[in-house]
Amino acid sequence: MRSINVQISEVEYNAFGFLKDNIPFSEFADLIERQMARQALRRCVSLADSQGLSNMSIDEINSEINAVRNCKK
Repeated sequence: MRSINVQISEVEYNAFGFLKDNIPFSEFADLIERQMARQALRRCVSLADSQGLSNMSIDEINSEINAVRNCKK
């Protein structure tokens, strides 16, 4: 088995949710993937806010979806 050493700041260590210094690669990859998903979600929410999409009702959203689907037919 091989080992690698990755250095990160204390802030990053806490933000990624590491609980110990030595972890299996699968756990490391899972923690990184979760953090990246959180960051992507934050960007999506920010973009939705800036475009006025976050205030849409479920009926407005469904209407938009149906309009796109009908254009494809």
